[in-house]
Amino acid sequence: MQTPNDTLTIGLTGDVMIGRLTNEALSYRKPASLWGDLLPLMQETDFTLINLEAALTTSEKAVPKVFNFKADPEKIQALIEGSVSVANLANNHVLDYDVEGLLETLETLDHAHIQHVGAGKNATEARKPVILSKNGIKIGILGYTDNEPPWIATKQSPGTRYIKVGDIETIQNDVKQVRDQVDIVIVTIHWGPNMRERPTPDFVEFAHQMIDNGVDIIHGHSAHIFQGVEVYQGGLILYDTGECVDDYYVDRILRNDRSFFFIVEVNKKGFQQLRLVPIFISNCQVNLAQGSDKAETLKRMQMLSAELGTNLPLNDGELFYWV
Repeated sequence: MQTPNDTLTIGLTGDVMIGRLTNEALSYRKPASLWGDLLPLMQETDFTLINLEAALTTSEKAVPKVFNFKADPEKIQALIEGSVSVANLANNHVLDYDVEGLLETLETLDHAHIQHVGAGKNATEARKPVILSKNGIKIGILGYTDNEPPWIATKQSPGTRYIKVGDIETIQNDVKQVRDQVDIVIVTIHWGPNMRERPTPDFVEFAHQMIDNGVDIIHGHSAHIFQGVEVYQGGLILYDTGECVDDYYVDRILRNDRSFFFIVEVNKKGFQQLRLVPIFISNCQVNLAQGSDKAETLKRMQMLSAELGTNLPLNDGELFYWV
């Protein structure tokens, strides 16, 4: 018999960009190698949610933009090996290879039994939440992006679940549709510009409004670097989870090759604990951070979170928050 004290763990990552050089590397490496020695931790969580920063497609129909990311559909095996449960597709790369690329991405994820949010064949599908259940706890996940407004899904056309920062009415309506079905509501949102170190006041206000309107956890991403963590009114706000794996040029000051694997423990009452495991990206692979990379990553997250009023104690090389 389940009790109110039963818990489950959710792994949250920043951007997973398996296109370009990462796609090439996966052509001669084993799929699980993408995750390095982080893999055991990913496999221990009950669910893992990522932002998938590349289309999974063979399409050559690149849309006009600066960067277009895609991976061969068979590279989905890397996500399977990493025990990825849900992929957010509401971002600025899922339509890099036009509608054809998006539709093949959806089909590829469905075939692999990896659920997805934030994009679909029409507005209804893009809005649809994912509902996960384990240990008597039900989790509802909603996906959004404020990137690429022209990619918004409509009644007739595929696209993303586009939202403007500050549009709390959309959040209210979507949460209302799922709130009575689940214990925990997660919003995963690809928002804001690249390389921004701290959330601006309008983002903080919008995050607070989301928590005030029934969201329990906000999983933010887009900046390519992690931002601080805030606990507000019992809700958890990860303003930006940075990168998880990619082939990007590394800014030697902002260090977009450093971030965390965020492990959130919840029960039926809500968020209970956050564990932040420092990670380091190199050579199209993610691993647990070591040495000065680890120390500096931990110190920076403590500083940024303290600015938001959240104390993250260090325990055995990781950061924690307990309710």
